[in-house]
Amino acid sequence: MKIAIIGTRGIPNHYGGFEQCAEYLALGLVKRGHEVLVYNSHNHPYQKDQWNGVDLRHCYDPEYKLGTAGQFIYDLNCILDVRKRKCDVILQLGYTSGSVWGWLLPKKVVVTTNMDGLEWKRTKYSNKVRKFLQWAESLGVKYSDHLISDSIGIQDYLKEKYHADSTFIAYGATLFKQPALQALENYEISAHQYDMLIARLEPENSIEIILDGVVKAAVGRPFLVIGKHETEYGNYLKEKYSGYTQIRFIGGIYDIAILNSLRYYSNLYFHGHTVGGTNPSLLEAMASNSLICANDNPFNRYILGEDALYFKDDKGVADQLNKVKYEEDKYQSMLQANSDKITNIYDWELIVDQYEKHLSEVKGVLNR
Repeated sequence: MKIAIIGTRGIPNHYGGFEQCAEYLALGLVKRGHEVLVYNSHNHPYQKDQWNGVDLRHCYDPEYKLGTAGQFIYDLNCILDVRKRKCDVILQLGYTSGSVWGWLLPKKVVVTTNMDGLEWKRTKYSNKVRKFLQWAESLGVKYSDHLISDSIGIQDYLKEKYHADSTFIAYGATLFKQPALQALENYEISAHQYDMLIARLEPENSIEIILDGVVKAAVGRPFLVIGKHETEYGNYLKEKYSGYTQIRFIGGIYDIAILNSLRYYSNLYFHGHTVGGTNPSLLEAMASNSLICANDNPFNRYILGEDALYFKDDKGVADQLNKVKYEEDKYQSMLQANSDKITNIYDWELIVDQYEKHLSEVKGVLNR
């Protein structure tokens, strides 16, 4: 089977969640004997035409010149190119900037789309942008032969809003088994004597609620905020909490081994995401033996169940910071249960198997 993957900036991953997904899927599908073509930005750091058996096609991407508008041109260039390729299936990861060109997707090739999260709910967007994203979402449904949901919540949403069936395939993760204590040295912290969060600094990720809770708890432990903070909202947060020395804005960390070690040795790991499906950073925290305190919403509850702590507001954050003792048996049981979920449900090998099964089933079955 020949599979083309579009919708990402390319592999090997240098960017984010969907790029990581494309990397794992491409490698896994090639290992299973399939021919895989992944579309890369022309200015991707990796410039060769093949990577570990995966064929790469670099298309012109003016995002560095035009900003967001450049993403639309890049996706158009990818779609125009894939029309020339003889593929059995096109796997489209996301819909935001590609769905407006959906009418150009090749008619005789099956298109299946991972619909991502509810992007239009992100509060960082203006009303006009949010309306556009809702429209783009509808086009993603319209121009796809099949849909993939990475959470049951998204699957239910697509069924209710568009009367569209979708195949549930979660995001993946791999158990982290080699923590490095020396990774803590640069941050002047000790094992299980600090709390943390990793997220884009955006309102819908509950950053302010969590940090208000840190201030209210006054436990004195360092609290690491990991994520790019050279933004308007990031500057607002840094100014608001400038008087609280325990709150440390670290910035982005892109070395996954360091990130996982920080997760592994944290006391409490806060996951404040409120928008989206199966969030990659949540699975990575589970895979890194983190004791998780999550925003109490259906997306997070579906994944974590009773194997996490939850908060609804800053008081809830403060309560958890004050009462939780990492070493207690009940919390260690949560850690083991989440590790078991990664092994039995979310391991990338299992996820690739599910994608292979889906792609094989939809091959040649056109709904358009």
